[in-house]
Amino acid sequence: MEMEMEKEKDGESGVTGNDNTLLDDDGKPKRTGTAWTASAHIITTVVGAGVLSLAWAMAQLGWIIGISSILLISCVTLYTSNLLADCYRSPDSINGKRNCTYMEAVKTNLGGKMHLLCGLIQYSNLSGAAIGYTITTSISVLSIRKINCFHKEGIAAPCQFSNNLYTIGFGIVEIFLSQISNFHKLSWLSILAAVMSFGYAFIGVGLSLATIIQGKGRSTFLFGGSREQSFADKLWNIFIALGNVALASSYAQIAIDIQDSLKSSPPENKVMKMANTIGICSTTIIFLLSACFGYAAFGSDTPGSILMSSGFKDPFWLVDLANGFIIVHLVGAYQVVSQPIFGAVETLAGQRWPQSSFVTREYPMSIGKIRYNFNFFRLIWRTLFVIVMTVLAMAMPFFNEMLALLGAMAFWPLVIYFPVEMFIAKQKIKKQSFRWFGLQTLNFVFMLVSMAAACAAIHGLSRALHKYKPFMYKM
Repeated sequence: MEMEMEKEKDGESGVTGNDNTLLDDDGKPKRTGTAWTASAHIITTVVGAGVLSLAWAMAQLGWIIGISSILLISCVTLYTSNLLADCYRSPDSINGKRNCTYMEAVKTNLGGKMHLLCGLIQYSNLSGAAIGYTITTSISVLSIRKINCFHKEGIAAPCQFSNNLYTIGFGIVEIFLSQISNFHKLSWLSILAAVMSFGYAFIGVGLSLATIIQGKGRSTFLFGGSREQSFADKLWNIFIALGNVALASSYAQIAIDIQDSLKSSPPENKVMKMANTIGICSTTIIFLLSACFGYAAFGSDTPGSILMSSGFKDPFWLVDLANGFIIVHLVGAYQVVSQPIFGAVETLAGQRWPQSSFVTREYPMSIGKIRYNFNFFRLIWRTLFVIVMTVLAMAMPFFNEMLALLGAMAFWPLVIYFPVEMFIAKQKIKKQSFRWFGLQTLNFVFMLVSMAAACAAIHGLSRALHKYKPFMYKM
């Protein structure tokens, strides 16, 4: 696979200035993305750690609220994602100036200091996602070891292992992959990761369906929760489950970056809306299948992940294969969520020290047919980022609570608030009009949902901190 890592700093396009056929209207190299590559990016981001927890979420919510919440949040996400797609160019959605990042779109459409708040939320959430992917990958490797141990030694065997070695190994892999220079070079990795996500999701669905057909499914309820739980525990778990569902549908934090990789013709907003529809419809189907069949198979005892060691154990080779798919998928997903952070820091550094060769100079290198540009600042900064995320992942390996907190942090401000407010400002919708009231009601309702999920996640994390010692997690 050939990778050509090119300069994309302002004024350094990597092509000759006389050849305008190789440049877009902003002076950067021609973008080549399509609806299918954008859909792959969306699926890679959305179908990951989130889908693994949806059967557990369904067990807490029950059939009625569970299915309704997945469908409702998916529809709302599609609606607001399409609003966000129209904010890529301003003031006109087709011929206006490009906003290459979420922060730029907020600054252009809302003005003031709102873009600083957006950046803080966006990049904190993306960093949290990187931690979550690191945790999930190490747990998947542990699941393979545990399932193989159970297969050899018996189900009662004391199969417990530390995840630290595997977390470090994942970090080393990501250090190498992080040198892919920018988001536009990730299409091949996203497509591979998207294929993997379909693979393990359908293995989980197939194992759940086989359990149901064999008559081994557990009792389920219209309204979820175990009958042995206290009312307070049920309520906390409901809020955590809603946070998990919110995270499962959330990709707004990288939506503008995905759109910035698309070709200019047809117009980017139209292509992005098509990609939104393909991506969200595909993932919603996977979510419903995974949640419903997983809940029907395990009932009130549904584990946090049906494909990890507390879930299916036979046939062991198929469960191992599914966890292998998860690992490959999350290797790619990590880069998809990290590239916007890398790009933001490197752009700021280039603007702050434009004359520094350490920051801006690219050194062409090649290994066989692989050609790339080497940059000292990129090497050191991205390596440090991966190391910090890896250390934090070893310090707090809490699965469902972490997912709920990430969902609460990202869903309302990035998926609802900013797209709605930018749409109101761009369309000049009058205050107290019928449409304004409808949009603000949507804003308010999901703010309450996010606040409730955040409170529940913090409550769960506080309990987990008393249960687990940092850097000493075993499974």
